Amino acid sequence: MRIAPIVLLVCLAPVLLTSQRASAAAAAADDVDRDALKRIEDVVKDGIAQAKLPGAVVLVGRDDKVVYREAIGNRALKPSVEKMTEDTVFDLASLTKVVATTTSVMILLEEGRLGLDDAVAAYIPEFGKYGKQRITIRHLLTHVSGLRGDLDMALEFEGTERAIQLACEEVPLAPPGQRFVYSDINFFLLGEIVHRVSGLTLDQFAQTRIFEPLGMKNTRFLPPADWLPKIAPTEACRPLAWPCGGPGAVMLRGVVHDPTARRMGGVAGHAGLFSTASDLSRFCRMLLGGGTLDGKRLLSPLAVALMTREATPPPLDKRKHFLGPGSHERPA
Repeated sequence: MRIAPIVLLVCLAPVLLTSQRASAAAAAADDVDRDALKRIEDVVKDGIAQAKLPGAVVLVGRDDKVVYREAIGNRALKPSVEKMTEDTVFDLASLTKVVATTTSVMILLEEGRLGLDDAVAAYIPEFGKYGKQRITIRHLLTHVSGLRGDLDMALEFEGTERAIQLACEEVPLAPPGQRFVYSDINFFLLGEIVHRVSGLTLDQFAQTRIFEPLGMKNTRFLPPADWLPKIAPTEACRPLAWPCGGPGAVMLRGVVHDPTARRMGGVAGHAGLFSTASDLSRFCRMLLGGGTLDGKRLLSPLAVALMTREATPPPLDKRKHFLGPGSHERPA
């Protein structure tokens, strides 16, 4: 079992701000139970004592204000102990789906360059076979495409093109809209759609259209070498192997832990993003601000409302299946 440091963000009272409510939001932040916030450190330290994690950065926000921020424990234990710091950069794993991929899709939706009910095969023609012709972008976003959780982890491949080829050869577990399966395949297909529609790879699109406008200066795929001292390592792995460990394994630091994203070169719609607690708080504030942060609009309030409302069809919401055959993740 791997033990990696984590970043935790909590947004209290997640309601959209309006200009009329901005001053009320500041007052509400002052009503936060400070004693309860102080107990967070005890909870994290208890997890550290039980060897569940070496450390964490915890940031809590209410409306548009950060009310708690603390670095606890260590970000690395091997080959030497490194103290956790508030500017530690983390492998965000599946938060990539929310921060980079879904937001990119919503930007393209608002620009009229794709539709949620467009067939995936309209953008990836080779995908439209074996019963996948009716799968839509909406099905991918809401994990009801019928595709399994991930590609076969035993199959070592290399490159995004090969991953898309393998996804196109998938036979669905169920018709679209009939079963909830939390699927990484869904989201690396969405990353490919962003690429084909915009002409930019997902990392390029997210960098120029999301991270730079929001001032998320410590957020990116494929972090540069000078970031390495601040990045929390995850696990010792061989480059394309799963599970991790074994002869030839080296500690991943600045290299995505997720095996499919690693095999795709570190840029994928389901995993691969690195960031800090402070940068993620800016993304949260944008959502709470109805798509606006520091006077810059990234999304419309309608798009934010669409992103944040319940999306699972009612017949499925009580029988969700998070893990499809071959999946390597546990639900977060």
